[in-house]
Amino acid sequence: MRDRASVIRDLIAAQPGQSHTTTDYLQRVCRTAAETLSASGTGISVLTDDGVRGVCAASDPHCEQIEELQFVLGEGPCIDAFEARRPVLIPDLTDGSAARWPMYGPAAHAGGFCAVFAFPLQMGAARLGALDVLRDHPGPLSDEQLSDAMVFADITMEALLDQHEASSGAGVADEIEHRAEIFQAQGMVMVQIGGTIGEAMARMRAHAYAENRGMGEIARDVLNRKLQFSRDHP
Repeated sequence: MRDRASVIRDLIAAQPGQSHTTTDYLQRVCRTAAETLSASGTGISVLTDDGVRGVCAASDPHCEQIEELQFVLGEGPCIDAFEARRPVLIPDLTDGSAARWPMYGPAAHAGGFCAVFAFPLQMGAARLGALDVLRDHPGPLSDEQLSDAMVFADITMEALLDQHEASSGAGVADEIEHRAEIFQAQGMVMVQIGGTIGEAMARMRAHAYAENRGMGEIARDVLNRKLQFSRDHP
């Protein structure tokens, strides 16, 4: 009998794709995971110890927006899973278990999601992010679904490590470089406001939230000198 990982790899390979890049492969991982885990959507976010954080792939545009919301707000399941190095399982976003996310929890629920499960992407000492599984109805994952989710996390981690080792300058490497723009912008805002790096990120997040825009858009405006933050106004 074939092992579950081989079956899941075949399901991923059967998904339609536009290219053979790692980014496209991870999009197919997300779509396959959503179908296999009876989820409404899934997302893969890259997080590193040196500060690079951002959405890498998602099963659909709406799920991608909810994923990015975690980085706009600075809180959420993928961030907790990455930092704690263990899964974060919230079967009901309304039962008080997500009180640690006072902004993300209500926003995700308002976006149509009732449950979220985050699995860290790690192998040994290396950790590169998290896989999020979202559902539009409350309830836990079954034991089989939990096991499959861990397989999807392992497959994702392998793909990210392969891309890193290849150092081809394409695919996920480009995505990570793009997300690094946020942190370049963060440094510029720090100078503009005369504050700390944490205060700069807080100002950018607040602006993104108020304008209902993504952090990437805010960062590009800062880098292109289209947006400046005042020292005197919060």
